[in-house]
Amino acid sequence: MSASLLQDAVEQRLHLLSQNRADFKMAVTPREVGRIIHNANGVALISGLPGVGYDELVQFGDGLHGIAFNLEQDTVGVVLLGDYWHLQAGDIVTRTGRVVDVPVGTQLLGRVINPLGVPLDEAGPLGSTQRLPIERPAPAIMDRAAVSTPLQTGIKVIDALIPIGRGQRELILGDRQTGKTALAIDSIINQRGNDVLCVYCAIGQRGASVAKVIATLRQHHALEYTVVVVAAGNDPPGLSYIAPYAATTIAEALMAQGRDVLIVYDDLTHHARAYRELSLLLRRPPGREAYPGDIFYIHSRLLERSTHLNEALGGGSLTALPIIETEAQDISAYIPTNLISITDGQIYLSPSLFALGILPAVNVGKSVSRVGGKAQRGAYRAVAGDLKLSYAQFEELEAFSRFGARVDPATQKIITHGQRIRASLRQAQNSPLTVAEQIIELLAIKNGLFDPIPLHQMPAATLLVQQAATNLTSALRDRLVSAEHLSDDDRNALLNAARQALAEFSGDKEEPNETGKKPPLSSES
Repeated sequence: MSASLLQDAVEQRLHLLSQNRADFKMAVTPREVGRIIHNANGVALISGLPGVGYDELVQFGDGLHGIAFNLEQDTVGVVLLGDYWHLQAGDIVTRTGRVVDVPVGTQLLGRVINPLGVPLDEAGPLGSTQRLPIERPAPAIMDRAAVSTPLQTGIKVIDALIPIGRGQRELILGDRQTGKTALAIDSIINQRGNDVLCVYCAIGQRGASVAKVIATLRQHHALEYTVVVVAAGNDPPGLSYIAPYAATTIAEALMAQGRDVLIVYDDLTHHARAYRELSLLLRRPPGREAYPGDIFYIHSRLLERSTHLNEALGGGSLTALPIIETEAQDISAYIPTNLISITDGQIYLSPSLFALGILPAVNVGKSVSRVGGKAQRGAYRAVAGDLKLSYAQFEELEAFSRFGARVDPATQKIITHGQRIRASLRQAQNSPLTVAEQIIELLAIKNGLFDPIPLHQMPAATLLVQQAATNLTSALRDRLVSAEHLSDDDRNALLNAARQALAEFSGDKEEPNETGKKPPLSSES
C-alpha cells in the first residue's frame, strides 16, 4: 500500500471518530434508590424512594422482593417476600414500577408453586408466559349470572342437605382436627370427570400436611386438574398474606376461559394471623383481638372475586371453599363471624360428632347453604326435601330420651328413623359417591327401608344399596342428573332396586350389647 493511500485511510478513520464523538450523547436513566433503616421479622423500614406507590414491588440488592405497604412522609414500610435474614441496614433498595404478579394458564395444572410462581415440585419451568396481578377488582354486578348449576362434592350430607352451586362461596369451619381439609380434598377428588378445574391454596400449613394432601391428590389422579399454591408455615408472613390472592388470580384466569373452577383456601385463619403480624410490625393501630381495622376488607375483597360470569363473558364460574379454624366451638368469634357474613353459607364440623366417630362430622343444624338449594338437582329435592326436618326432630327427641324418660311408640319410631339417617350419612374419607348412588340411598332412607335394619349392620346395608345403583340402566342414571323432577316410574325403579339389595336383612334383629341387654334408645351403636 502506498503512503498516500495509507494517509487517506487514516484521515477517514479520524473523521469518523470525530463525527461519532460529536453525535454521542450520554443517556442518563434516573433511578430511585432507597436504603434499609431497619429489618426484622419479615418487615423492613426504608428511607428514600419518594415516588414509590402503594403495593408496588421493590427489589433488594440480591434479588429479594418486597411490597410497599406503609407510605410515610420520610420512610416506607415494606413487607418482605422471601428469606430476609441476610439483609442489613444500609442495603440498597430500588423500585420496579410494577405490582406483584403471578403466572397463569392451563400449563400450571398439575404443578406445585409458591405465591410468586416459583415451582416447588422440581418438575422444571412452568412454561407459562402470561402473568397477571394478584390484586384484581371483583367482577361487576352486571357481569355476573345467577348460580344455577350444582357443584357435586360426592359427600351425601352436603349434596343432599347443604348443596353448593357453581359460583357460590361456602365456608367450612370447625375446631382443629375435625376433618375440614378432608372435606375440601374429597370435593376436589369428586371433580374428576366433571369438567371442573381446581386450585388448592395452603396458607401457613406444615410441610408434612401439605405433602400428605399432594400425595392424596396424586393417588386419586386429581392433581392432573389441580394447581397447588403453597405458603408453608416456615415461610415469611408476607408470602402467607399474598398466597390466597395469587391463587385466586390463577383461578380467575381459568374462569375467564369459560371453565368452572373450584378453589380451596386452607385456611384463612392463618391468613388473618399473618396479616395481623405484619400490621403490628408496621405499627398500624390494632383493633379487636389486635387485628387491624381492615381485616374484614382483606377477606371480603378476596371472596367477592368468586362468582358465576354471564354468557357474554364465557359463562365460567369460580366456587370458593374457604376454611376457618374455630376455638372451643366458638363460631361467634371475630374472624368466624366476619367470614360467615361474607360467604353464602357455612358447613360446621362438630368435635362432639367427630369424637363419636360420625364422619364427616357435619352439624346439620348449624350448617346452611343460602344459594345452593336453587341449583340443586330435581332428584335431590324430591328425596331429601324432608330429610333435614326429620333429622332435626330426631336430635331434639334423642336429647330428651337421654334423661331416661319413657317414650311412646310414635316417638320411638322417630328416634329409630333418625338413628338410621345419621348412620346412613356417614361416609369414608376419599370415597365420593355418584349422583345415582346418593339418590337411591336417600330415597331408601326417606321411605324407611333402613328402619328394620340393626344399627351395627347399617354400613353393610348402605354399601349394598350403593352397589345396586351400578345395576340401574344408563338412561335412568342420566335422568337422575338432568331431569327437573323425579318421575313416579323412576322412583319405583329405585325403590325396587333398594328393596332387592336389602332383602337379606329382612329377618335380622337387634343384637344385644356386651351386658346382654338391648342398647338404650339413643345409642349410636
